[in-house]
Amino acid sequence: MPENTENPENTENAVSATPSPAVRPGQERFVIADDEIGLGAVDAVADESAPASVWVDAWRQLRRRPIFWAASVLIAVAVAFSLVPGLIAPRDPGYCTLVNSYQGPSWSHPFGFDIQGCDIFARTVHGARASVSVGIFTTLIVVLVGSAVGALAGFFGGFFDALLSRVTDIFFAVPFVLAAIVVMQMFRNDRSILTVILVLALFGWPQIARITRGSVMSVKNEDYVTASRALGSGRMAMLLRHVMPNAAAPIIVTATVELGVFIVSEATLSFLGIGLPSSVVSWGADIAAAKDALNSHPSVLLFPAGALALTVLGFIMLGDVVRDALDPKARK
Repeated sequence: MPENTENPENTENAVSATPSPAVRPGQERFVIADDEIGLGAVDAVADESAPASVWVDAWRQLRRRPIFWAASVLIAVAVAFSLVPGLIAPRDPGYCTLVNSYQGPSWSHPFGFDIQGCDIFARTVHGARASVSVGIFTTLIVVLVGSAVGALAGFFGGFFDALLSRVTDIFFAVPFVLAAIVVMQMFRNDRSILTVILVLALFGWPQIARITRGSVMSVKNEDYVTASRALGSGRMAMLLRHVMPNAAAPIIVTATVELGVFIVSEATLSFLGIGLPSSVVSWGADIAAAKDALNSHPSVLLFPAGALALTVLGFIMLGDVVRDALDPKARK
């Protein structure tokens, strides 16, 4: 059999000499020029920059929403009325003169007078203190009680969940305003702001408890909670340090909306004559006193009712934008 005496160098020359196929139009290959900066330098992130937390990211979302600023203005005005009413309306809201009954507005009395000759502007401004105070302190008590009950039920489960959930269902089944009306009848001769706060808080916590329970149950199985358990953290330490801070977003949103609900509930009780005593200036009592003059003097009812509506609207709008900012799925 004849030996292959072909030289390898000749073989390489033959391969290189083989003509390459023709390149068709659109199939040319281009090689991009070297980047002097480099992709690594462009994509690099400074090590000293801390990652933004969910609250910082939520604030960035909120400050770009006009609704947030509108709600903040309404709430700020209501809080200013409740904190320093004497600076805004120096006239005594309890000083009434029958000679001024149903007189129209003037420069010194921009809202006019009611049937008793009381300055409507002064009563509207000073009435914010009782209504806003009831809303804020009732919300604080409701958040503390409801969050504790919901957190224990959702985190520990088992017997705690069964017991606390059934107690919550019992209170949740009772109509809120109806229950408050019935209980306030027991304190008809001994009513105060504290009484109204406690009665509203007694029947207002189940909603927060349900929200907290669901949020805690969705957070307690996250990886960082598992890592904390693996490092030896106790159950209460995990609940307070890791679970509750990350489950607080829906609680804050619900509490913001509920604050407006409690203000309306106080006005409803005062309107029915079983809320705050007559010695306390409130929007609900002024609305009740002005209902008979709705046809002849609607402005007497308009100003306290408008102040109540705008305040509640501010808290509801704030709750909506905070919910959108804290819920990534709601962002567009």
